Amino acid sequence: MSEPILTVQELYKAYGEIQAVRGISFQIGRGEIFGLLGPNGAGKTTTVSILTGLLAPDRGQITVDGISFQKMPKEIRAKLGLVPQDLALYPTLSARDNLLFFGRLYGLHGKRLRERVEVVLEIVQLTPRAGDAVQTFSGGMKRRLNIAVGLLHEPELLFLDEPSVGVDPQSRNAIFESVEVLNRAGLTILYTTHYMEEAQRLCHRVAIMDRGQIIALDTPAALIREWGSGLIIAGLPEEAAERLTAHLEHHPAVKAIRRRDDRLYLEASHTQGALIALLDAANRMNLPLKSLEVLEANLEAVFLHLTGKRLRD
Repeated sequence: MSEPILTVQELYKAYGEIQAVRGISFQIGRGEIFGLLGPNGAGKTTTVSILTGLLAPDRGQITVDGISFQKMPKEIRAKLGLVPQDLALYPTLSARDNLLFFGRLYGLHGKRLRERVEVVLEIVQLTPRAGDAVQTFSGGMKRRLNIAVGLLHEPELLFLDEPSVGVDPQSRNAIFESVEVLNRAGLTILYTTHYMEEAQRLCHRVAIMDRGQIIALDTPAALIREWGSGLIIAGLPEEAAERLTAHLEHHPAVKAIRRRDDRLYLEASHTQGALIALLDAANRMNLPLKSLEVLEANLEAVFLHLTGKRLRD
């Protein structure tokens, strides 16, 4: 990792009895795309809200570019850009007029403002539609314009919170391309997403959150090497799960077996061999399989292994 632009130390936040963030610590290197992944309720949005100054932590330290957020919040906010999940646009104004309006809120004026508006329109590939009212845009185009707003003041660290939710494939690819262009130009990005393929494509490192804590942090490749064995998920009655576990736990293709509710999770060193063994045993014992799913080694398998949940659960 390069020199850190963001350092988070022992961050906590509770809402009454609910501990949303429980002592998380991490760093983001300058020029890095850092993914923050987790199921709903994991604490991602609360974490982003704290890091961008929208929420105050109960305790913990945040440092941006060597400056304490708590001591110099105004200076820090000028270095940050936030693209929230919710769209913040005026539908009757054109894309260009929306950007001119928000640019003035950032303190930009005159020639500098006009130049920045044209630059960010080009980045998000909306220049041909700059004069059209936002209410005529598709959901994906609105998402891209939302990103453009967050870029107007040239932040050093950009927070993208679920930027591709509900967008069409063309706009999703345009968002990916914009993120990659921005990163190649040196922008540091914290990226939250519900789509594992996005994290695997875009992020240099990812942190997996669950129940307010970071439970794994590394490059996607390293996480896959450590946790991403092939995974077979079989749905079957509880008594059948017990019998299959006893039969398969010493099979050479099976690294580990876990039971959760009515599902059997087989972590496999050799996915095909473990699958054949499972089907053969179930057939010989006359055990009914209610469902069967096979995941090869990838970030989705890592996430499911660590949390027991789908990312979008």
